[in-house]
Amino acid sequence: MRKILILTVAALVPVASAGTLRVGATPVPAGELLEFVKPLLAKQGVDLQIREFSDYVGPNVALGEGSLDANLYQHVPYLNAFQQNRPLNIVPVRKIYLPPLALYSRRVQKVTELRSGATIAIPNDPSNGARALLLLEKAGLIRLKAGAGVRATVLDITANVKRLKFRELEAAQLPRALSDVDAAIVNTNYALEVGLNPLQDALFHENKNSLYANVLATTRDKVNSPDLKKLVAALTSPEARAWLLKKYGGTIVPAF
Repeated sequence: MRKILILTVAALVPVASAGTLRVGATPVPAGELLEFVKPLLAKQGVDLQIREFSDYVGPNVALGEGSLDANLYQHVPYLNAFQQNRPLNIVPVRKIYLPPLALYSRRVQKVTELRSGATIAIPNDPSNGARALLLLEKAGLIRLKAGAGVRATVLDITANVKRLKFRELEAAQLPRALSDVDAAIVNTNYALEVGLNPLQDALFHENKNSLYANVLATTRDKVNSPDLKKLVAALTSPEARAWLLKKYGGTIVPAF
């Protein structure tokens, strides 16, 4: 009798060995922070394997499918919005740092110099798009419908004195779009990759009271993993705090 080998989908997903922690991240600052704490975890018997992504979708998909044990790159509003359309049983574990969202321009030096009818590029994902609009409202450029909050869209704009136009792009594309628009709102991880400093180069940026701190996230079944708890302790250690402040000169704010 011929034997038939049946492979399940689960069998095709790489499984981490004991003492191995696979974490997805965007390169800056999450990937760099994880590289910093990697030796701290090695001393505790944990092999931290870092997988870098250039987008905001891949790290959650990989985590949900089981090829990662955790990821570090997103804030809770983004995670909640992502899982409305694609529930993957991902939960936030701990706030780690705030990368301030900021408005940049190659054409003007001040918010007040933006011309009437100027084009502003903003992130096209729902949570960061809303975050960008809230930032523009704080800068006095637009007014949003009361209660729009973290679900705000361009349709919620009730006042737009400068008649600004909006171009919605993937977050990773925004730094490259700066030469084509009057201004762009860029997430700090992508800004740092191209040498932009939110404190020095931005027209306007979020302050430390922002609710958009990036979190370490995992799936519900891995929340109590001993290795994950060791990672949380390393990421929120005095050494990690001091490294963040020194490495990024205050442009990345510890959230612990």
